[in-house]
Amino acid sequence: MHSNKQADEHEKEQADEQEEAVVRKNLEEASGSGFSLSDHEHETVEDSSPPRAAVLHEIIRRRGQEELSRGVAALAWSALAAGLSMGFSFVARAVLHRYVQDVPAGFLIEGFGYTFGFIVVIIARQQLFTENTLTVVLPVMTAPSWRKFGRLFRLWGVVLAGNLLGVTLFALGLLHLHQFDAATQASFVDIGRELMHNTPFEMFTKGVLAGWIIAMMVWMMAATEQSRLLIIILCTYLIAIGGFTHIVVGSAEAMYMVFAGQISLADAVLRFALPTLAGNVVGGSLIFALISHAQVRSDVR
Repeated sequence: MHSNKQADEHEKEQADEQEEAVVRKNLEEASGSGFSLSDHEHETVEDSSPPRAAVLHEIIRRRGQEELSRGVAALAWSALAAGLSMGFSFVARAVLHRYVQDVPAGFLIEGFGYTFGFIVVIIARQQLFTENTLTVVLPVMTAPSWRKFGRLFRLWGVVLAGNLLGVTLFALGLLHLHQFDAATQASFVDIGRELMHNTPFEMFTKGVLAGWIIAMMVWMMAATEQSRLLIIILCTYLIAIGGFTHIVVGSAEAMYMVFAGQISLADAVLRFALPTLAGNVVGGSLIFALISHAQVRSDVR
């Protein structure tokens, strides 16, 4: 009996040793470096690793699903607030333009004013049309249905109308409420003229890049909470200094020009709004969203 007990203990020790060896081997293989890492060290590696593309896709998809299920009234008020807020990008850039237009590289300084409205809208979670060219498109791409397409176009229509109404009211107020002196009003016109120098085709192609950048911004913000402000500033600053066209901010500039008698409403719609809108949708939805979704689907497969 004593020998049987010793044999059982010996077998148990061997089993424990084999189990430890398997654990060590698994840890070494999991590390990919051949070095043995503890469970805590593996957790540290996992915590410091950026999320996979599939995780970012799911974060944005769920957010888009929530947006698609919101009521029309909530979308409309949020979109109107976003349009009014985006008008401050026009104001901030024009005010800086007044003071730095004669300074070397002043254009690079005034571009920072363009970022202000985006910061307000995105941090406050107001409805901005160009954000939704990615956010609400991913749920539709993931599980297409006529019902989802209907909700997508309903959201786009409500948000775009609210944004454009907001910036139109803002532009009207800038011209008629006498809040700025003549020099600043002249800066508003200068920025509007710069926008309208583009041909319709240039409005479209520059709109593609602007829509693409906004979609990249949304994707990157899903990966981090700490750097959201920096991401917004960098992405929208690039749109400003690149001269890329954005349907919401640009509409504030174009409508100011209409109210000031510098261009006709037909020019604002046909030369600016329609080509820019098409470009923003192509850049955000048909290029970035489609490629990002295809990447994730390929990884899953």
